[in-house]
Amino acid sequence: MIYRFTIISDEAEGFMREIKIDADAKFLELHQLILDSCGYEDNQLTSFTICENGWEKGQEITLEEMDTDADEDCFIMAETELSEFLEDEKQHLLYTFDPLADRVFFIELSEIITGKNLPVGKITRSLGDAPVQVLDFDEMFARNPIVSDPLLMDDDGMFGDEVDAEEIDFEGFDVSDEF
Repeated sequence: MIYRFTIISDEAEGFMREIKIDADAKFLELHQLILDSCGYEDNQLTSFTICENGWEKGQEITLEEMDTDADEDCFIMAETELSEFLEDEKQHLLYTFDPLADRVFFIELSEIITGKNLPVGKITRSLGDAPVQVLDFDEMFARNPIVSDPLLMDDDGMFGDEVDAEEIDFEGFDVSDEF
């Protein structure tokens, strides 16, 4: 069975990639094809997130094992087949390519081709330029108008007028006067 994925970005107009890959391939192979299609280096802690009900975040598949809660299952790209999580056309995924700035590609499983296999995945369409792989911190602040616009701050350099004390929960914190 072959999966055809369509990949788009909300920050690069005209950017689109299409990848065909065998359903039994590992997420790591899809990761490599995405990097190759964009000219990105393999030097970020990228991840895939399986989406449910549209774009609602579900299970995460990471490049490397992360230290997580023992109650949560941990899935690694090199060990996880695409078919373990993907079974329906129009299913959505997010691919986080810049984890520090939380930048993602939106991926749709556009087509499932049954009765065929594909020994090696391939990039079948490439339109537009990919966004830069990693934003520097100056660019990150420029992209966030709340942080970068001093006019949104009050006279004390704070955002907003008031803090609702009922929304702050210090339970579980040990507060002392020692520094």
